[in-house]
Amino acid sequence: MPLERDASGRTFIHHPSGQRTHYILNDFTDPWKSRETILIQHGFGRHAAFWYHWIPILSRKYRVIRRDLRGHGYSSYPQNSDKYDYTLNTILGEMIDTLDQLGVERVHFLGESTGGILGEIFAAKHPESLLSLTVCSTPIYLPPVALRLFAFGRKDWPTACRELGSRGWAEELSRIPGTIPVTDPQYLPWYLEQIAVSDGEGLAQYAKFLSTLDARPWLGRIKAPTLILSPTQSAAVKVEDMKVLAEKIEGSKLVLIEGPGHEIYVTQAKKCQQAFLGFLENLDRDITKGEN
Repeated sequence: MPLERDASGRTFIHHPSGQRTHYILNDFTDPWKSRETILIQHGFGRHAAFWYHWIPILSRKYRVIRRDLRGHGYSSYPQNSDKYDYTLNTILGEMIDTLDQLGVERVHFLGESTGGILGEIFAAKHPESLLSLTVCSTPIYLPPVALRLFAFGRKDWPTACRELGSRGWAEELSRIPGTIPVTDPQYLPWYLEQIAVSDGEGLAQYAKFLSTLDARPWLGRIKAPTLILSPTQSAAVKVEDMKVLAEKIEGSKLVLIEGPGHEIYVTQAKKCQQAFLGFLENLDRDITKGEN
């Protein structure tokens, strides 16, 4: 399957599933040096562009791949005529296919919110593909109370995405206190505009997939070095749950990120970046010690 670049310069992977995945690759490392790769996977409703502020600090030392999930951003989603097996194995298979087509064997996986659920299962099922796992503001599954919240009075979460559209759904989310506590008055309009890049139907299909996604059976099988970045004031993730997660993943490191809101990768970006880079640097030192 060939790589593709459209007229706007966006880059895509074509999968055997018939779908295509939009990705952004940034690499400002010294070209004569070997470098490792970071794969960033965003949370629900967002897409690759939301991580723009992480790229300058990460891409100087690492090759960084940001990919849009199925039905998010500029990635496609199944149409009525498509024969698409919308399952965990398909979604994970497309992640593997992305890496294969880009010639990447192993990555440091960085998953935010529900993107981290995928990362946890990915780490358990495909340990050969991971150098490390980092999850940020990540629940291990979405309980019924969360699914009801995301429905915003509709029949269910997918229905809310279809009826409200992507922007309308995000507007409802933004009204929940502390969800998007960014003080810059120009941030929310930009946020909503970016959410609107995705189609409501694409988000609805992925919401249905997420509604049954559960990392709990897989946590004990994760062997990759793991960092857990936990918000202290999230409406969706409790510190107590993150402590339980740290106990389930042997040898994992839990870092509490003080500050309001769920999307700490934005509101507390510097703290998260420092913790993440420190974690990766410690891995490098451990590897170097082992070689000596």
